[in-house]
Amino acid sequence: MSTSTEKGPPNTSTTHVSSGTVANHLRLIRVLSVCTWLLSTLLLNLASYLPLFDSSPRVVLNGSDSPFLRWDVFHFGHIATEGYIYEYEWAFFPGLPFFVMRLGAFVLHSLGILQSSSAFTWDNILKSGALIVAVTGANTTLYELTLELTGSPQMAFLSSLLSLLPSSPATLRLVPYTEPFFTFLSYKGMLYCARSRWFPALACFWLAANFRSNGFMLNGFIIWGMLVEPILFHRKMRWRRALNTLLMVFIAFMPFIGHQTVAYIAFCRNSSPGYNPPWCSNKMPLIYTYVQSKYWNSGFLLYWTLSQLPNFLLCAPVLALLLWFSAYYILRVLLPYTLHFLFPHSLRIPNPPSALTSPLLTMKLAPHAIHAFLFTLLLLFASHTQIILRLAASMPFTYWAAAHLCLKYPVWGKRWVTWSVVWGAISIVLWATFLPPA
Repeated sequence: MSTSTEKGPPNTSTTHVSSGTVANHLRLIRVLSVCTWLLSTLLLNLASYLPLFDSSPRVVLNGSDSPFLRWDVFHFGHIATEGYIYEYEWAFFPGLPFFVMRLGAFVLHSLGILQSSSAFTWDNILKSGALIVAVTGANTTLYELTLELTGSPQMAFLSSLLSLLPSSPATLRLVPYTEPFFTFLSYKGMLYCARSRWFPALACFWLAANFRSNGFMLNGFIIWGMLVEPILFHRKMRWRRALNTLLMVFIAFMPFIGHQTVAYIAFCRNSSPGYNPPWCSNKMPLIYTYVQSKYWNSGFLLYWTLSQLPNFLLCAPVLALLLWFSAYYILRVLLPYTLHFLFPHSLRIPNPPSALTSPLLTMKLAPHAIHAFLFTLLLLFASHTQIILRLAASMPFTYWAAAHLCLKYPVWGKRWVTWSVVWGAISIVLWATFLPPA
């Protein structure tokens, strides 16, 4: 594959940024990240003394309790200890249970950090997952990405500070869930794309797709950087580059294809005589879409019921923030630039805003705005909408939107920060007591 780079439009540059400023920012971000993690961990452990809404963790752990064992951790832990046994478990990808929990438990047990006769006990699986999550932080990567795209250390620092207040701190920073790894790998891949380093970006996106099915949407950054951007900014496209792009996108899809293929062989080729699951006879025999529909009632507008109204209200601030700023960016920056490309001599098309008015109004953020807009719509109309509280952190655009809000509309910015602190604390307590949303 060719890795030749074709840069986008000249924008702000990181060339003249003081290395001392960047180093100080990164150092402070790391310190504050540790502080917020300690505070969140303290709150989680204190809240674990409250009565449980569901006593399932004590059943699995023989009477004891662990604040790590809630919600989908049951499924991840069972897959890690027993493998894929039940049909509904195929809704979960193998990245967390196999690559993190199981492998992590083996490594930590081998080093003597986890004391047990077997590495793959529930207790070890949970502890290893939580320990690895604790050191998987994406805050400094967000700083580097923001600096790379905007050239503004102040914007990078503000965005990174806001990322220390996620809307689901338990699942992002404390417990063995997919979000910490998916977020970290997404940010790394996006950073490599911003630097036109396509092979490392592909590796990151391939790994991310092993943790979550919606990792396929990250392919858009490769498509944008290798195909769309050269056409928009240089008015040319090389066919060899287009073929390389298609090959890279296919490779990034392989985790999803592989997961479905293994399930098809297990259920449709090696199933018991006389029994064939109904999805095996579909034109596209995908177990993922089948179990999501059957066991989780996921599908277009299926979640839009009156009983789910509280979940919509809980995640409304995040939905509103992402839809507002992504639509604002697309209409204010991307659309005028695209129209100027299509109709360069038209006098009726307004000029795109200069990046000097705001570092966030650069065309380099275009793929992020498109990704955030489409991802938010997908979660709003075809998923359990409240999971955006967990997945918003995987989109750096969330914190750029919050930064823009703080700078452009300070009153609303303060309200966002206040909500993030209050809701973040409440969500940790809800997690510890086994109450929704999860």
